[in-house]
Amino acid sequence: MLVQIDTHRGVPLYRQVMDQVTRMIVSGELTEGAQLESVASLAARLQINPMTISKAYGFLVESGLVERRPGVGLFVRAVASNRKRDVKKTLLAEALGRSAALAAQLGLDEQAATTLFLEQFRQATSKRETEE
Repeated sequence: MLVQIDTHRGVPLYRQVMDQVTRMIVSGELTEGAQLESVASLAARLQINPMTISKAYGFLVESGLVERRPGVGLFVRAVASNRKRDVKKTLLAEALGRSAALAAQLGLDEQAATTLFLEQFRQATSKRETEE
């Protein structure tokens, strides 16, 4: 499970962990039944406080994406396809909201912002297909 954090991003570390694990689940990178890295292991690898990982994992349990199996660890739960779709839309809407606000602050018009989005989307899609 590849989780990376950025201490300069201004986003709480637990939120970065939570968002990345959520993306891995809804994209299918982490499949049903997959065990998450232990709190201690992930905290040591990222060099952050274990309570930060524990908090992120707690929110993932509350959201219903993972389940805690006492004495064993945390595992990805079965997630209905409509739930995955809703989570994907929410994550994308949040990111696009930030991007739209930045485009407006920079004075880009709708056409320029849309064109830039499409270029970035095509590059990302091409890169993803190349990696697969």
